[in-house]
Amino acid sequence: MRHFLADDDLSPAEQAQVLDLAAELKAAPYDAKPLAGPRTVAMIFDKQTLRTQASFAAGIAELGGHPMLVDGALAGIGVRESVHDVAKVLGRQASMIVWRTYAQSRLEEMAEHAGVPVVNALTDDFHPCQLLADLLTIREHKQRLAGLSVAFVGDGACNMGNSWLLAGATAGMHVRLSSPEGYAPDREMVERAAAIAAQTGGSATLEPNPVTAVTGADVVVTDTWISMGKEDEAAARAAVFAPYSLTSRLLAHAADDAIVLHCLPAYRGKEIDAEVLDGPQSVVWDEAENRRHAQKAILTFLLEAR
Repeated sequence: MRHFLADDDLSPAEQAQVLDLAAELKAAPYDAKPLAGPRTVAMIFDKQTLRTQASFAAGIAELGGHPMLVDGALAGIGVRESVHDVAKVLGRQASMIVWRTYAQSRLEEMAEHAGVPVVNALTDDFHPCQLLADLLTIREHKQRLAGLSVAFVGDGACNMGNSWLLAGATAGMHVRLSSPEGYAPDREMVERAAAIAAQTGGSATLEPNPVTAVTGADVVVTDTWISMGKEDEAAARAAVFAPYSLTSRLLAHAADDAIVLHCLPAYRGKEIDAEVLDGPQSVVWDEAENRRHAQKAILTFLLEAR
């Protein structure tokens, strides 16, 4: 039974296969129907969502399936009843389970007991479906991934920082994470990415200076400084992260044809300036659309891998 719980659940060859499939599904969005029946896919949302719910619901329908929405607050998973019991129930109602939740351990427990493929739609540790969409977007604009340099500026200790390290290394990219002191990813995560990069020709490094990190980069990525659950740290984080704001001045250090990504929601004037987010180098709206195509591809891959 294959699951997609973290970015390195896919080998480099499998990641490329999924991205190729995503491109095919984007070109002909209504041709492939692996969920015809319709087969049900359970979608559970414990955290706030817009793009994740919309893209999975649309994608599942396009694949011929039925997206079954499970309200995490009403289900009370882990409170009203255990993850183990929910997994046993949903595994008999659905062909796959997509879960947007908090602790990675909850997702892993769901995968252990569900008996059907489980997909990480975001946890505190990883956001692998977003990274598939990001990589698909970069391929569309740069025609390749291997050898490209990516600068991620901002909170490197978040799920997007972790996922960029793992997925970027898997793709053979050179990933540079730039964060203030105390906001870098765990050393174990960097080492995990470096081990992958040693096999793919990529690299994964930490660069505290945002100008150095962005200089010459083919892709510049940022994310909100205030991840869900950290709202009470907003004022303190704004002061610490101010030098890491993706402004036109910082972007000018990147390659002339660099593209800008942000997984959204974005806060203009904070982690990214409006003129950058809405400017000619921004591909964030392609990126948002590509969530649907990339997720259709990973669902199809997992169905075929069973």
